[in-house]
Amino acid sequence: MNLLVLGRGKTGALVAEVAQERGHNVRALASAENAHAAALTADALKDVDVVIDFTTPTAVVENIAACLRQGKNMVVGTTGWPAELPNIRRDVEQAGTGFVHSSNFSIGVNVFFEIARAASAALENGYTARIIERHHAQKKDAPSGTAVTLRSFLQSQSPATPEEKIEIASIREGDAVGQHVILLDSPSDTLMLVHDAKSRRGFAQGAVLAAEWVKGKRGFFEFREVLKADAK
Repeated sequence: MNLLVLGRGKTGALVAEVAQERGHNVRALASAENAHAAALTADALKDVDVVIDFTTPTAVVENIAACLRQGKNMVVGTTGWPAELPNIRRDVEQAGTGFVHSSNFSIGVNVFFEIARAASAALENGYTARIIERHHAQKKDAPSGTAVTLRSFLQSQSPATPEEKIEIASIREGDAVGQHVILLDSPSDTLMLVHDAKSRRGFAQGAVLAAEWVKGKRGFFEFREVLKADAK
């Protein structure tokens, strides 16, 4: 498969490495080489099967628009642009392309999302919830997209607890890969649920898996749908 990876940061570089290990042809573009999506021309994309984006919140929307104009399927792991999702979904459907997105492409984190959904039962029984997330000092968005997704799963089964009442505390320090903690507290006991990433390789492997899955497909998908489809 011919893949174009947008972004040569820590995760983008690892995505390219994992894809090559899995036998794919990979080309990568750094953000400086693709200002305002100018490098995503018809000629540059003509042989590309799937584009994988791990850039920045300020670049990703233009990148998506350019790829959709050329009818290219995409996997997007960039976070920090949730307000644009409804418009992007509409544009993907109109373009007739395939699109997979997630706030986190780690398989473990996506299992953690389902755990958060189950844990929402605690909120219906008087527990209060708090999320603490810790990432490297260079991470541009806070709270993390993963933390926001966890909050939505916690709130999903308990509409009596508005999302804004579930506090998210963000810590940015050192080279922390990514840790998310859910605290559920009551007068009787406390639950602590933790996901702690050991490396970025899990994110990269998930993104390449999504690219392999979405090739030739049409539709707007979340990564957890890819995992469920593969499990059948």
